[in-house]
Amino acid sequence: MIMGADGFGTKSAISKTYANMGLDQYDRGDKAHPKILSILASVLERSVQKNEKALKGSKERGVVTVFHGTIAPVLTVQQYIERIFKYSNCSPSCFVVAYVYLERFLNLTDFLLTSLNVHRILITSIVLAVKIVDDDCYNNAYYAKVGGITTPELNKLEMKFLAALDFQLHVSVESFDKYCLQLEKEANVKLQIDRPIRIFAWGKGLINKDISNCSPTVGGYTCRAFKV
Repeated sequence: MIMGADGFGTKSAISKTYANMGLDQYDRGDKAHPKILSILASVLERSVQKNEKALKGSKERGVVTVFHGTIAPVLTVQQYIERIFKYSNCSPSCFVVAYVYLERFLNLTDFLLTSLNVHRILITSIVLAVKIVDDDCYNNAYYAKVGGITTPELNKLEMKFLAALDFQLHVSVESFDKYCLQLEKEANVKLQIDRPIRIFAWGKGLINKDISNCSPTVGGYTCRAFKV
């Protein structure tokens, strides 16, 4: 049993919200994922869709950063989040904290989420959240394999992300609750999306190889979610 939001006070006024999002407790034996995973994926997928539509309309490609890949991963945002949850063994609350960090990052920079950067920014923010929220965590070499990138790359992304946040990683109970309510509100919005956005690279076509069920390492080989 994973006690997801203990550090943020599950007896607060929004304990029902915690329960609805699967934050109060989660049994790894459950087949269903905690709702926070699909909520976060939906929010990010819509942001990517909005930004790419705007960039396409302006005929601009946006600023290229260390978080950008040359082509986009095969996994949808939701598949990628579910993969991280499956292999990182982190608590569901980490995904709320990761979203808080991501929002801070976006507010402090001119960064736009697109299909070329959303996966890298996700693994970076989630890894930092796990290190702050959970009592136990793996090293970056393991998380890099889960995320489909190299250890040096994750180390670099982590430092860039931390520098942008000025190493301010504290999340108060009030802030956590505010973001929970914000995400819950997003979950109640009826999305006009027929299916999850299939992430693809501009000008590269679809990448058809599916590795969503691959373990971090199989027979000594790293499961690559990214092609760089």
